Amino acid sequence: MNSERKIASSIASTDSDVSEPPGSVAILAENPCSLEEQNTDFQKISDNSLKFLKQHFPASSVKDWNNWKWQLRNSFSSLQHLQSIIKLSSDEMAVAGNDDINLPIRITPYFASLIANSKPGNAIRKTMVPVMDELIVSPGEESDPLDEHKHNNVKCLVHRYPDRVLFLITNFCSAYCRYCTRSHMVGDSHHSHGRRSDWDEAIDYIRNHTEIRDVLLSGGDPLTLPDERLRYLLSELRTIKHVEIIRIGTKVPVVLPQRITPALLKMLRKFHPVYMSIHFTHPDELTPEVSQACNMIADAGIPMGSQTVLLKGINDEPEVFKKLMQGLLKIRVRPYYLYQCDPILGSAHFRTSVNKGIEIIRSLRGHTSGYAVPHFVIDAPGGGGKIPILPNYVEGKEDGDLLLINYQGKHFKYPDYM
Repeated sequence: MNSERKIASSIASTDSDVSEPPGSVAILAENPCSLEEQNTDFQKISDNSLKFLKQHFPASSVKDWNNWKWQLRNSFSSLQHLQSIIKLSSDEMAVAGNDDINLPIRITPYFASLIANSKPGNAIRKTMVPVMDELIVSPGEESDPLDEHKHNNVKCLVHRYPDRVLFLITNFCSAYCRYCTRSHMVGDSHHSHGRRSDWDEAIDYIRNHTEIRDVLLSGGDPLTLPDERLRYLLSELRTIKHVEIIRIGTKVPVVLPQRITPALLKMLRKFHPVYMSIHFTHPDELTPEVSQACNMIADAGIPMGSQTVLLKGINDEPEVFKKLMQGLLKIRVRPYYLYQCDPILGSAHFRTSVNKGIEIIRSLRGHTSGYAVPHFVIDAPGGGGKIPILPNYVEGKEDGDLLLINYQGKHFKYPDYM
């Protein structure tokens, strides 16, 4: 590990203090792909992707399409650009036609192919394309509802829970979800993969706090960093004896599966135990490309858990949600969290009642395998952390017996007099 750290430190020291996202010409010129990366591009391309490539990028090849940096360079970043693949609704046009409205968008060509020629009600389209409702601020909404800044002990590090920290290593994402908890930092006009000095300060904090055993890398999206920068960060964390596990929070396998290359996974394997928390939203995301990416991750020995935000009119129907959860198990992703949508600014049109989430959990429990049932949680506004919300299966007590009701509505007694 020491030699690995020296190599990574040497690579990182060649970076400028602030590294641009990998989609920019600057970083591609300064940090060209290694020979290993060049020869290990993602291989899968579905019929839908191939059709989209030929129609909208006729001068590009399948090899281009399967290169994650090509995907980032060619991302759709304006509604005017999107008009080439979808007919904008009047609500979407109202955003596009007003120069005073600043609602940044970014959609990779791959993910855009899933909404090409779609109607405004399309689930994935609603998560990616801004509408005027985002400008309506409702009671209780804040730009940073979880008060992450309050727990920012050092820049880019949030230490809320006793034994773990959230390490925000970049503010860049390959796709901008309209309901994103960190929309106040993601989509900023100055994209950055973080300063080396800020990273080192955060690493020193972790090194000096021996109670920290779990580090979650997030942002932005950590997997938008080049392999070399990820290697540096992981190498440094692995020199800290009390750091037991490293987690990566990402949506890249869903919106940019081409990023999951053999070279990336070969590198990640050196730093086990590594876990991955992947943000899935809808069963339409479970494409052949995503299936291949997740199976590659699993084959590299990286356990995956899903994190899904409950969204009105998108995944709040029990059958739709069950289809997503069961589909995730088929590609070796364990459903982990169902989040109540955070009250960020302009999110009311996405939020359901809490009872809707309880209804969905009740519709899963007993009606499908337990592995397909996530934890329903509210990340409490004000920095209270994740609070589990469960259907009530306990009706009370009677003569020392616990009165229970099962998934079918049948009543049972359990002797609870100990």
